[in-house]
Amino acid sequence: MSDTTIFPQLEIPQTIAAGPGPGNTDPRVLQRFASAGVADHMQPDVLRGMVECKHMLRQVMGTGNIHTFGVAGTGWSGLDVMFSAVMPGDRVVMFVNGTFSGLDGLTVRMKAATAEELAANPMDPQPASVTIVTVPHGQSVSGEIVEAALAEHKPKWAAMAHWETGSGRVNDLRGFSDACERHGVMGLVDAVSSLGVEDFRIDDFPGVHGWASCPQKGICCLPLTYAPVSFTDRYIDVLKQTGCRSFVHHPILEARHWGIIDGKDAEKGTYHRTHSAYAVAAFHEALRIALQQSIAQRARDYAFHEAALRKAVTRMGCKVTSNMTSLVVLNLPDALAGREMELVQTCRATGFGIWPTLSEPVQVRIGILNLLTPAAITDIVTRFGAALTDMGAKIDMPAVLADLDQHYAPALAAE
Repeated sequence: MSDTTIFPQLEIPQTIAAGPGPGNTDPRVLQRFASAGVADHMQPDVLRGMVECKHMLRQVMGTGNIHTFGVAGTGWSGLDVMFSAVMPGDRVVMFVNGTFSGLDGLTVRMKAATAEELAANPMDPQPASVTIVTVPHGQSVSGEIVEAALAEHKPKWAAMAHWETGSGRVNDLRGFSDACERHGVMGLVDAVSSLGVEDFRIDDFPGVHGWASCPQKGICCLPLTYAPVSFTDRYIDVLKQTGCRSFVHHPILEARHWGIIDGKDAEKGTYHRTHSAYAVAAFHEALRIALQQSIAQRARDYAFHEAALRKAVTRMGCKVTSNMTSLVVLNLPDALAGREMELVQTCRATGFGIWPTLSEPVQVRIGILNLLTPAAITDIVTRFGAALTDMGAKIDMPAVLADLDQHYAPALAAE
């Protein structure tokens, strides 16, 4: 008879999630999550919450797409649903400029590979029908790059990350959409990091027919709740013709559970999978908060606070290479070059959760998801400055903090 080991209750301390995501969940979302009754997933209030979520999500995403809903899981679940329409042999052009668009590319290659191509290299297939256009780390995918690739390869699908958190770069969504329209290509966009942070309406980009995001970045919900997705009628029509090799991540079947049946909002959905009352409550509250604050105001707040953080780390001798507003990606001062992982590990050991880049070259990433106050940014700057100082950097912290005060003074005076 084997010994039984019962570990003590798990205690996880409060930390500052100052990385690319997950972000810092709003306390109101946590409260809704924890206070939901133990309800059957088909209980009327749960189903009503799902109906209300899909309507609020259409407002957040700026779309009239009827097939707009949440996919249970993380952002990867939403992306897998979006890419489910890619079938073996489909011609696809995928634009890659960082870690996560690279993983999107792997997903596309797995979906588009024929049985023979998948068997030849199961973990990293190289289908002849997929073209990966690689843009160097630290650079954005431009409209010109997209135009040239689509003109040359004439694919059925084209895919791109809107905001690539692997390198902190914003890619040209307008150029991507316009090129897809010109060439009759169906665009697919990974909006995992941009939705809820940048002020844009997906219906303003008619060349894009599939969108996928995540719950725990701009939406500020819990990671394992619902990943937003949205599909045009054209995408759904193509899917009806080809089908897809998935039950759980089938866009049409998933939509039915949210009361989207035969291209219309139905009075109630049909069973597809077991949803969580807790997750529905959290997602519902996160969407309510987003609409109360407005996406436009959130976008302004992110730009304002990112500018403050950017100025501060630049004053410390770091070089910022990103152009996102929720994330600063930087090179350390020359004297500390090569010690990025040491710095990150030291910070994380003190509950200050910054991140390295996950591919070469190694850089440092500092995120501000749902940390949009002068106090939060000042805390991040103070902690980061102290960590650099402990490693031997010469930093004039009083001057850095004085710059912060100057940045925030007009806003604080207006309050």
